[in-house]
Amino acid sequence: MQEILEDFMKILIRQATIADPKAANNGLVQDILVDGSEISAVANAIDTPADQVIEAQGLLVSPGWVDIFCHSADPGFEQRETLATAAAAAAAGGFTHIFALPDNKPVTDNKSQVEYIRLGSRDLPASILPIGAVTRKMEGTALAEMYDMRNSGAVAFADGLSPVQSPGLLLKALQYVKAFDGVIIQLPVDKSIAGSGLIHEGIISTRLGLPGIPALGEELMIKRDIDLLRYTGSKLHITGVSTEKGLQLIQAAKAEGLQITCSVTPNHLFFCDEDLQDYDTNLKLNPPLRSRADMMALRKAVVNGDVDCISSHHLPQDWDHKTCEFEYAAPGMIGLQTVFPVLQTLLPELDTAALVALLSTNARNIFGLTATHIQQGQVADLTLFSRTGKTVLTKATIRSRSANTAFMDRVLTGQVLGTLHKGRFNHNQNQPT
Repeated sequence: MQEILEDFMKILIRQATIADPKAANNGLVQDILVDGSEISAVANAIDTPADQVIEAQGLLVSPGWVDIFCHSADPGFEQRETLATAAAAAAAGGFTHIFALPDNKPVTDNKSQVEYIRLGSRDLPASILPIGAVTRKMEGTALAEMYDMRNSGAVAFADGLSPVQSPGLLLKALQYVKAFDGVIIQLPVDKSIAGSGLIHEGIISTRLGLPGIPALGEELMIKRDIDLLRYTGSKLHITGVSTEKGLQLIQAAKAEGLQITCSVTPNHLFFCDEDLQDYDTNLKLNPPLRSRADMMALRKAVVNGDVDCISSHHLPQDWDHKTCEFEYAAPGMIGLQTVFPVLQTLLPELDTAALVALLSTNARNIFGLTATHIQQGQVADLTLFSRTGKTVLTKATIRSRSANTAFMDRVLTGQVLGTLHKGRFNHNQNQPT
């Protein structure tokens, strides 16, 4: 197995570069001693005997990474993923916390379903935090029990892959969550414009003879949601932004002082619609892969700090839903294990502080997760990684229950070595066993 969960009383991390901008020893090479679930010492050298010693060339340690939009598929679609396999994939990708979409059966639209996910992931190597549905059964007709879900542990609210289409209902939702400082997450998809489209509308869709999805649908949705946000003064996170104009709209809203944040996926940074000319169903996504110009604009925005988070949009699909004609394939791709190496491969110029912000600290701040830092007395919630190591995702090393990925067998730069979470070291061997 790739993730080996081992319980130790004391774990010593030797000579790791601290990647935590809020820590006094940020950028220094230090030893870190973890006793149970707490950091008991950080120093130039620690001689205390330990049950486990971790050391590696070029080792960096940061606060644990957070993925804010992924599908655990449990309950209801366990043939695609389970809480256990989602957590294993998350830990292999360096994530100590992942936000689970409400797109389950039954939908996560009440406190019982929230508690099912929270309790079901209690002993897993990554904490799975449920996103509560905005509307009942995600049908877009009436608000769900958001207050009860919040009290039971819902970390944010979204209608997942079926974003709220009614402006009046989203307005009410934004007003409702403001009372408890909640955050609404929206996928920018206007279904009335996307219609039955399969890929981005443009030269490639025309050449391939596939119905297109206009960028206009995404941009109108973002503009509408910003208008509603301005009216309510609430908090909104737009995830899966895929167009240059969409980013510009969000940046203008930020400059205006609105409480809006955004995330992009590694898939939209790495691929564009030109990569669809072989009809690879793994690249059928929602939102779709856009033009090369949009892809390059997304990369530039990440480097410039205009993007708050990188999110996997991990969406497992079973064999039957991907091994078929492009028209009938279900959208989505798994991604928890490739977020960091894709980012490192594409944008090596990002400094380590920017990487940690994109993968950890920004999400913690936006969604009110407990802050943790690499210093004595803090909870040991850590990701261990190397910017120079290599990652090759293979059928043997995939921890997800599904294998729908376009990154299979690609050599990527950057390697996750493991996580420290819940008092356990989750070791990522990165090789088939």
